[in-house]
Amino acid sequence: MKPTLVVLAAGMGSRYGGLKQVDPVGPSGEAILDYSVFDAHRAGFGKVVFIIRHDIEAVFREKVGSKYEGLLPVDYAFQDISDLPPPYTVPPGRTKPWGTAHAIRAARGIVKEPFAAINADDFYGRDAFARLGAHLESSAGVSSRPHPFAMVGYRLDQTLSEFGSVARGICRVSQDGYLENVTEMTKIVRTGTGAENREDPAAPVPLTGRERVSMNLWGFTPALFDELEARFPAWLAGNATREKAEWYIPFVVDELIHEGKARVDVLPTESAWFGATYREDKPHVAAAIRRLVESGEYPSNLFA
Repeated sequence: MKPTLVVLAAGMGSRYGGLKQVDPVGPSGEAILDYSVFDAHRAGFGKVVFIIRHDIEAVFREKVGSKYEGLLPVDYAFQDISDLPPPYTVPPGRTKPWGTAHAIRAARGIVKEPFAAINADDFYGRDAFARLGAHLESSAGVSSRPHPFAMVGYRLDQTLSEFGSVARGICRVSQDGYLENVTEMTKIVRTGTGAENREDPAAPVPLTGRERVSMNLWGFTPALFDELEARFPAWLAGNATREKAEWYIPFVVDELIHEGKARVDVLPTESAWFGATYREDKPHVAAAIRRLVESGEYPSNLFA
């Protein structure tokens, strides 16, 4: 059974200033997302499912989905702010989506096989998809407890922006390579000695830069959907009235680990990670991709 690639593409990129999922960075007009689909395809993935919003469906199908029709099957699921379990409804004033766990939950009626979940606007690299694809193929048909999940881990100092703060899931990894917990830090900046989390300016948290971080490149079995359905009402009970609260997938994974319901292999990768958190990041991403093309890692035109 070939794994599926689930792409979280519902965000408009507020800090970046536009629909960066379709912004060209490759030598033939490729977007960052194109490289992820290309890498997943050559790693053996059999389908791609895009998690989008209804209001960007037309432009997304035209500018993104249509490019892959000859490469692998494409499907869509929709992250809808009103997709909530009863008796919950969207509270007055709430306009922000409910977060990455809610986004992945949107694929619960479509994805029936092991799957990778990624951000649309991150460049993960060939090695990362190869490692995760192999793990997912080995977990096909496995229904044991704990759930055999996985995460590709990058070094923090290889994932920072020069133009502002970033949010990262800081991971603690056991000696035998399993994820022990994830601490979400939402305002990490580079410093002369490594990095620092400045969520609380009065008490910044120093970081070495060598920490393993989650860049939301996860590997799951379909058992995750049952866990999401079971946990979402409890999360809403404590957070539904908080206007900016988001249900992050690392929070769910962390709960499952501590309850003994999931074992998460941390797959270290040699791939370079690039992201376009800010518009000023774009030239650096384009230059990095150009170097990979020149080295032969990618063709100059992915879809020629």
